Amino acid sequence: MIKTQIDHAKNGTLTPEMLKVAKTEGMEEELVRERVANGSLVIMTRKGCPPIAIGKGASTKINVNLGTSSAAIDPESEMEKVKIAQKYGAATITDLSMGGDISAIRKMVFENTELPVTTVPIYQTIVECGMDNVTFDDILSYLKKHVEEGVSSVLIHCVERRMLEKLKGSGRVMGMVSKGGSFTSSFMLLNDCENPFIEHFDEIMQILRENDVVLSLGNTMRSGCIHDLKDTAQLMEIETNAALAKRANEMGVQVIINGMGGHIQASEIPDSVRLYKEKADFPLFVAGPLPTDIAVGYDHVAGAVGASMASGAGADYLCYITPAEHLSLPNPEQVKEGLITFKIAAHIGDSMKYGLSDSDLMLARKRAIFDWKGQAELAIDPDRPAQMCPEEGPCSMCGDYCAIKIMKNYLSGDE
Repeated sequence: MIKTQIDHAKNGTLTPEMLKVAKTEGMEEELVRERVANGSLVIMTRKGCPPIAIGKGASTKINVNLGTSSAAIDPESEMEKVKIAQKYGAATITDLSMGGDISAIRKMVFENTELPVTTVPIYQTIVECGMDNVTFDDILSYLKKHVEEGVSSVLIHCVERRMLEKLKGSGRVMGMVSKGGSFTSSFMLLNDCENPFIEHFDEIMQILRENDVVLSLGNTMRSGCIHDLKDTAQLMEIETNAALAKRANEMGVQVIINGMGGHIQASEIPDSVRLYKEKADFPLFVAGPLPTDIAVGYDHVAGAVGASMASGAGADYLCYITPAEHLSLPNPEQVKEGLITFKIAAHIGDSMKYGLSDSDLMLARKRAIFDWKGQAELAIDPDRPAQMCPEEGPCSMCGDYCAIKIMKNYLSGDE
């Protein structure tokens, strides 16, 4: 049986991947090993590519969702998004394709990036088998297929019948907004059964172990608007995911828990992060969260506000949001805008968790001497400021009346 990162960590062995992420993240090697062993730090790997650390002590990472839909099938556009994700600093990509030749698109994703790739196997299962005809054997077959093709992580939804019963008639404005969760729930209702991912959990863990694939536990019960407050169904799912995460860790499978995703009131974000971390200190993956519902067209900005708060409170992994959220499949430029906005959010969150970074100080020093090129080089997106700044001297906002220029000699002590 293959030894996973957790197996090695629990046996006291430092793997090459642990050593690499220790250097990249500026963490002590032994601390990395301890945290991989207890599950608070995950190392996502892909053959021939640099390992990515997600979790306690690591910088906040950004995931980019992309992929075709049944209404928009343009593989070349998706590959442009893949390249943007790599160029502008995404840590991971999740391929959510549900239109066209899904397997061929996934192969193209692998060929166009070095980043770890996550999938939600039930998406392809439902598209190619049909909601009314799909069997658990189909679900398991597609999951195996994704693992064998080289994905770094797979996401499953572990909703239970008792949660669905609590959700029914609860009065939620948006009901259930998780696509994968709705597919899994529909399978359970149509077949009058419990969740197959839970019933066959040990078998699925063995499949993931074979390639040291990271398990991502979805959040079916997340809120779809800020007026859908935390309810019994959500709390039940938190407990279930925490228990399953511990079980997976004991079996040598690394785990990330999806939580808080979607929409949550700003005042509730820090406490919600703490709630997840109290239940289980596994890496917390957050989609958004969106602290308002009226930023349509600018949801990437609203999401980044929530994401910076969540990251600062302890969230480890952010799923970006684009300006097209709730409206359409994003185009490549919107993917870039969403990614950069969330990179800013992650940086702010890290400054709250770990303290101020040297890069901010370095940029401020460049700004103080009107070094426009130096500022652009230090920016999260170097391209945009390079298009806006002057060649030299103060910017056109102040011209000759720049406060820095006016007070420079006096404040330096030269006069």
